Amino acid sequence: MSAIAMIGSVTLILKPATLEKILLPLVAFAAGSLIGGAFFHMIPAAFAVDLDVLEIGMMVVAGFTTFFILEQFLHWHHCHRDQVDCKQPLTYLILIGDALHNFLGGLAIAGIFLIDVRAGIAAWLAAAAHEIPQELGDFGVLVHGGWEKKRALLFNVLSGLTFLIGGLVAYGLSFKVDIAWLIPFAAGNFIYIGASDLVPEVHRHGDSNIKTSILHLVSFVMGLALLLLAAP
Repeated sequence: MSAIAMIGSVTLILKPATLEKILLPLVAFAAGSLIGGAFFHMIPAAFAVDLDVLEIGMMVVAGFTTFFILEQFLHWHHCHRDQVDCKQPLTYLILIGDALHNFLGGLAIAGIFLIDVRAGIAAWLAAAAHEIPQELGDFGVLVHGGWEKKRALLFNVLSGLTFLIGGLVAYGLSFKVDIAWLIPFAAGNFIYIGASDLVPEVHRHGDSNIKTSILHLVSFVMGLALLLLAAP
């Protein structure tokens, strides 16, 4: 998945003015991808492993609340009222959420590969279809949050390494660790980032003209649609 994260390097060849024009659409796209990933992939996966409905709901809320608390800490730790140029906490949340998601993906897909290679390949392809729009959008969010493009690309790639770590952990523990509860927990993380951070970010910095609003809406819907098409 780190290789897929390199897709953000495409933006390195763009002029600053061009990148500025596409940043908010990318943020809207990422919001749709994250919310779509939670509702079309992760929550259904939680039902597939026979978790109780109440357990799933509680873990989604726990994941959402955890990132709310984490954002409060990051905001307090990195920003002060007299600092105008402090980095937005959502950039750190993006990396944490992406790393957790990739780790869970590595655990799950490694297990499938050891049971059925063909099924493992299919699962990896589905995960790749999920990651491409998400990584592209995540890169845009990091740059929009004030990160230099090369630094954003590097950390985006590093967050993808947790996919490999998850696979190695799953193999080493022989899949005896019950991680089912982490699936809806991570879904709550993604819902928080998409709905509480990214969507308001688009509204806050976007132009008020109708064309821009339509562009952002289309970008958001495209993120949702791509994840829906990639759903099993």
